[in-house]
Amino acid sequence: MAQIHGMAGEWARVKGMVLGLWPLFLGVFAAGASCTAVVAVSPIWGATALVLSLLYCAWSLSKGLRHIERYFKGARGEERVSGILKTLPDAYHVFNDFVACGTHVDHVVAGPAGVFAVETKYWRGKVTLDSGHILLDGQLPSRSPLSQVRKEAQLVKAELAKSGWSGAVTPVLAFASDTFEAKIAEANGAVIINSNHLRDAFSTGKVAMQSSELDRLVRLMESNS
Repeated sequence: MAQIHGMAGEWARVKGMVLGLWPLFLGVFAAGASCTAVVAVSPIWGATALVLSLLYCAWSLSKGLRHIERYFKGARGEERVSGILKTLPDAYHVFNDFVACGTHVDHVVAGPAGVFAVETKYWRGKVTLDSGHILLDGQLPSRSPLSQVRKEAQLVKAELAKSGWSGAVTPVLAFASDTFEAKIAEANGAVIINSNHLRDAFSTGKVAMQSSELDRLVRLMESNS
């Protein structure tokens, strides 16, 4: 089995909690200030502000919980992909939540076949590839996942270069929901694949990195973690 470094989905959960709940904290602060205003400024204005603050708290809590659930769903997708990558041969190393130039990359896989930056998506609906673009139920998503994973691969390459390793990093877009219609495809240097095909895709017997170079790379990546 592959060696796992780091915890999959940890950053997604932390980010989701922070982004989802900070408006609620703002509302709680406003409610506290309104209570002070009831006594120190004007009972009428203070009570009005308090009611508005509490309504805002209720709205922000509802919206925040939905926001958190989206991030937690993504974290569950990362956990699924990490579990599949763990079944790769012993020579492989999987770095979850790898920080490259300040950006958290879902997974970076290093092994005999090379180095791969893996971006996980847990999308519901049919995913297709059309003219180099990823579509969800026939529509372009608000953010291109292919552009995202290509950028992440460049950041991983730059981060490793700072540590003294120079080599190629292949971008991989993995769908944890296994809804990619083509199962596996390539678009401008990026691999698009369903998670249930990941093990077979890596188990090709291709050797792009000798064991001594791989060991050196893994030590560099461990010092980065």
